[in-house]
Amino acid sequence: MNQKRTKFILITLLLLSSMGFSQTKHTISGYIREAGSKELLIGVNVYFPKLKTGTTSNTYGFYSITLPDDSLDIAYSYIGYQTQIMKIKLDKDLSFNIDLAKTIELSEVVISARNEKISETTKMSSIDIPIAQIKNIPTLLGEKDVFKVLQLMPGVQKGSEGNSGIYVRGGGPDQNLIILDDAQVYNANHLFGFFSVFNGDALKSVELIKGGFPARYGGRLSSVIDMNMKEGNKEKLTGEAGIGLISSRLTLEGPILKGKSSFIVSGRRTYIDMLIRPFLNPEVGVAGYYFYDLNAKANYDFGDKDKLYISGYFGRDKFGIKQKNSNTNMQSGLYWQNATSTARWNHLINNKLFLNTSFIFSDYTLNISSKEKYDQNTYELLYKSGIRDFSLKSDFYYTFNPKNLFRFGAVVCRHQFTPSAFVFKDSYNNLNESKAKYINSIESGLYVEDEAKLSERLKVNGGLRLSDLYSQKKSYLNLEPRLASNYKLNDDLSFKLSYALMNQYIHLLSNTGIGLPTDLWVPATSRTKPQQSQQIAAGFAKDFIPQNFTLSIEGYYKASKNIITYKEGASFLGISDPTEGSDFTWEDNITSGKGWSYGGEILLQRKTGKFSGWIGYTLSWTQLQFDEVNFGKKFWAKYDRRHDISVVMIYEIKKNITLSATWVYGTGNAISLPLGEQPVSVHNMVQSSSKGNDPNMFDYLPTLPFYGEKNGYRMKAYHRADIGIQWHKEKKWGERTFELGFYNAYNRKNPFFYFSQVELNSSNQSVRKLKQVSIFPIIPSISWTFKF
Repeated sequence: MNQKRTKFILITLLLLSSMGFSQTKHTISGYIREAGSKELLIGVNVYFPKLKTGTTSNTYGFYSITLPDDSLDIAYSYIGYQTQIMKIKLDKDLSFNIDLAKTIELSEVVISARNEKISETTKMSSIDIPIAQIKNIPTLLGEKDVFKVLQLMPGVQKGSEGNSGIYVRGGGPDQNLIILDDAQVYNANHLFGFFSVFNGDALKSVELIKGGFPARYGGRLSSVIDMNMKEGNKEKLTGEAGIGLISSRLTLEGPILKGKSSFIVSGRRTYIDMLIRPFLNPEVGVAGYYFYDLNAKANYDFGDKDKLYISGYFGRDKFGIKQKNSNTNMQSGLYWQNATSTARWNHLINNKLFLNTSFIFSDYTLNISSKEKYDQNTYELLYKSGIRDFSLKSDFYYTFNPKNLFRFGAVVCRHQFTPSAFVFKDSYNNLNESKAKYINSIESGLYVEDEAKLSERLKVNGGLRLSDLYSQKKSYLNLEPRLASNYKLNDDLSFKLSYALMNQYIHLLSNTGIGLPTDLWVPATSRTKPQQSQQIAAGFAKDFIPQNFTLSIEGYYKASKNIITYKEGASFLGISDPTEGSDFTWEDNITSGKGWSYGGEILLQRKTGKFSGWIGYTLSWTQLQFDEVNFGKKFWAKYDRRHDISVVMIYEIKKNITLSATWVYGTGNAISLPLGEQPVSVHNMVQSSSKGNDPNMFDYLPTLPFYGEKNGYRMKAYHRADIGIQWHKEKKWGERTFELGFYNAYNRKNPFFYFSQVELNSSNQSVRKLKQVSIFPIIPSISWTFKF
């Protein structure tokens, strides 16, 4: 019996071997670049019509596919670029580096070589937005903002009026993994949250992932925002400059060594401080605020085998107040800053195996300072917090065959947290103290991921991530399974299903929930467990080829645990007192709990053509539960919104005139309002009255508001329209663009916050009324941009 089995196995192996020899396969690979600048292009479709198969270029512009010997047509297509078709005879391994030229004019005609269809990819809950569209969409004060555009997508909620914070499928701002050239950005806000730190002039691609997370991503529960900077023009010096109402910007890019090496530098600065300075009275006090950011990148092409990239970002916000009189000199300030740098090495091991290795630095710092000098005495207080990372990361891409793209890699990151650091000086009382708290931790991850075509109808992206945190002699080790699948119902319609388990080893302590710079980053510890979520999503994806539309309909359910919040009445200022030497830590100030978010999303999108844009709708529910908040009962999250609608339209009236408009609607935020007031210190007041003091003292008894259920009240619904129009004009030296925009075009008075106030009614009785504060009426903006 054993001999028969052995013979059967040998015969089978011989048959398989002969099949392999009878169908020889070879690999075609290379890099895809933009003609004229040699900028590498991400996500270009490489398609073989005869075999009905293909691939796409990766984050570094590289593609590889293995096919049987044949004479084939190969088509390279990318949105906004002219499709290139060539004939090849695949009788050996081939290498083709392709340069794609931009389309001269967006056309209504459908490109015959087809772009990637959403009904064919395993990606779901994923959105990429062309940078050209981002620049066309009208925004507050004319500042083009990536995050404000992402807020217009289904499943993404904004914070308060004008805020650039994003809340994805019920998650908080700390649950978004924000990546810029592989580096994590921890605080992505300028101007106390009204603008994000990302300058669109420096960006090449933006992708938002809300669910079905590939195994290569980890460390956050709700979303991944993956951005890549431009590399710079390798052929000639070009640039772009813009002047707006509150800021100006300048971008320069060009060759260091023509055809081999290039650079890009992009900077932006506000001049709010300069505009308000003439209106300030130095005797009363002088206040100032500004922010700036700087992006820079350089690269060197050693050939097809090796490429080196070095990139960085630095940005700072600074707010300060100065007062000076004959006896006192006082100044106080608040500033926060981000710094990142990435060194990346691309190495082509062979025509099937591609490696990228990155060394990454990221730093976020908050400083609050106060200094007062009177006579010969000095009082000084400095508070500091932040997080600093050093990371090493390697990613491998391996193409077995047209049906399998295999990825694997590893990352290790050393975090240094500074929850609080104080410097306190008081010369009058002869005090000089310094106190700092640092927490070091190591976060690491290993992953494997395979995108496989199991049949003509079924494709899956399955993966497994092993993540770990070591902090304060405590270790957490977790397995994170991931799965995304696509089942084709017909040529243009598919059903998609995904599941992801995510772990997050860092927490953000926030009173406001809007990602202000006073929020604190802290690690998971022996007392505070890592956050964890499980999300399942399902839906349909449809391509409308003749009309150049895509439609996606998804439903999702996400459950989270070990999320944290401050206890009632606690804040970052109550963590410790530098003058008292208290050991009261942030862990004593928090409580952990659970969260649930579920709903449905619809997105109808058109990325190219004279008329482009999208319509998005979200129906969602988000609840939280903490044992020490709201008496342990569930409550609606502040940014829970039942309905959210966004309409974005971009229309090219003429070749030189572009009209754009957006309209948004959202259910009001859930907030806590006082139900009434009650007197305080009654016992002391009674004792004072019994001793013969004022018998009418109870008329002046102080009161405090009392509340019912947390977030039990809804603000008014939010809606507004923004309109923008751009005039383009070709000049000898380049192109000039003049833009006129109107934020909140029909002057809707949207609520920013509510407060109660006692007023006298017609009967001269005191009545407490609820008042609404609105901050942004209709706001016009103008800007001037030129490219050369």
